[in-house]
Amino acid sequence: MAKHLLHGMTYEEAEEYFSNSDMVLLPVGSVEQHGPANPLGTDMFIAQALAEEAARRSGIITLPVIPIGVSFHHMRYPGTVTVSEHVLEEYILNVLKSLSKWGVNKVLVVNGHGGNLPVLQIISRRALVELGIRVYLYQWWSSSSEVVEGMFRQEERGHAAAAETSLNMYLHPEFVKTDKIHDERPRGSFEGKVYRFTYTHELTDSGVFGVQTTASPERGSELFEKLVEDLLRIIEEIRGERT
Repeated sequence: MAKHLLHGMTYEEAEEYFSNSDMVLLPVGSVEQHGPANPLGTDMFIAQALAEEAARRSGIITLPVIPIGVSFHHMRYPGTVTVSEHVLEEYILNVLKSLSKWGVNKVLVVNGHGGNLPVLQIISRRALVELGIRVYLYQWWSSSSEVVEGMFRQEERGHAAAAETSLNMYLHPEFVKTDKIHDERPRGSFEGKVYRFTYTHELTDSGVFGVQTTASPERGSELFEKLVEDLLRIIEEIRGERT
């Protein structure tokens, strides 16, 4: 039985849930390159797994993952799929409008892709102003930064590097090409002093940012468990907030 999944419920079961809870989880990912070793669906797989496990343990249901996000910067690599910021914004706001009809006023977005963040920040504001829904944004590499930094060196925490690859090796080993794992140091940087939009291929040939060769399923298992525990703590804090 999948009663922690909204899409696994009947409408009668959903009615019962919404009569007792005003909160849901919403995983959002992307379909984009993660180097030669990792699947294109890395971000959606991780976001979905975190949301579903946290939902199973907390009793707060999760929606299906929104799989495709804002990934213009990866479009040089075959198989990457992207939507515009405006499309993602309006799509998610329409989802939230549906949820508001059932009394939802707290949504914890489990975001698996950093490129979605600017849009999600706008959605968080618009949802509160237009719908009275509080949208909270969780990203495993930043919201649980103490967990990640405690297990992985800086050079292991980049896009498609050891932290992300370890999660893939634990969650979906069948999709990881272990013979393709390698390291690549990204080119050129202003070291955080200024910002401009850059395409991934300007910075790395393979699409990997940093050290990938230290990844392992054992590290992924430990990281995933710690992330879920941290996410559960955040869920309880949000659940206890007054709206």
